[in-house]
Amino acid sequence: MHVTERRERLRRYLSADTCMRPASVFDPVSSRIAYALGFELGMLGGSVASHTILGAPDLAVMTLTELASQCYRITRASDLSLLVDADNAYGNALSARRTVQELEAAGVAGMTIEDTVLPQRFGHQGEEELIPLEEMLGKLRASVEARQDPTMVIFARTHAINATSFEDAVARVRAYSETGVDGIFVLGAKEIAQIEAVRKVTALPFMLGATPTAITNEMLAPLGVKIVLRGHGTFNAAVKAIYDSLKHQAGGGAPAEVSDTFASAEVMRMATGGEAYAAWQASYL
Repeated sequence: MHVTERRERLRRYLSADTCMRPASVFDPVSSRIAYALGFELGMLGGSVASHTILGAPDLAVMTLTELASQCYRITRASDLSLLVDADNAYGNALSARRTVQELEAAGVAGMTIEDTVLPQRFGHQGEEELIPLEEMLGKLRASVEARQDPTMVIFARTHAINATSFEDAVARVRAYSETGVDGIFVLGAKEIAQIEAVRKVTALPFMLGATPTAITNEMLAPLGVKIVLRGHGTFNAAVKAIYDSLKHQAGGGAPAEVSDTFASAEVMRMATGGEAYAAWQASYL
């Protein structure tokens, strides 16, 4: 599937009357597994990207080049439409232009760009700071204009609910909606009333972070919420599996003793693209 088709598929999700939750993916194997299980949309979170690429916490120490390279590895492995957390686009408006260009070339279907100060400034550890509204508007306009493929999706992401106030969040959503972005990612919304309030100032599709379990997709869809994230359990489960396996080995255990935890040969072929590679071997070797 051509990358433009993947972007068009994401846009179909944004124009549908339903709300969906993408698979959390972080590498080619998780991308293949998600797609094989029926997911069409995947999300690479910024924290998971930092964990996977650097083995580091989510402290904005990862570079754009590192992120783009990982996105390329993910997008070449399956036909999943990949959304990626592009943090604050790695700098100012000119940096945002390059971020869009690099991630577009890496084959992503869409990205989110947030209004936070990253990395955290000296003396502000643990606090979320927002850049000025006008600065963010410039970054968003630059991002939209940097696209070569108009089907690529750009979400403006605001952390105002947590960082400043709900009133500021509403004002920012209204302003961001006028920059040409394709959707708004409202971080920190935990109540239906909050979503109803921001809906009054924009007609753009909404994306949300993880919501309380009491708030269902069916409740969110009529409010124009198209995508809700489901956290990063995929990566956490993978880390635990690695830890448990190595702990068993470190204690002198034999692999056969925990063979029930291994992926089957069928799952391994699916995860590594074995069937396709076997066909190519037969055709070309």
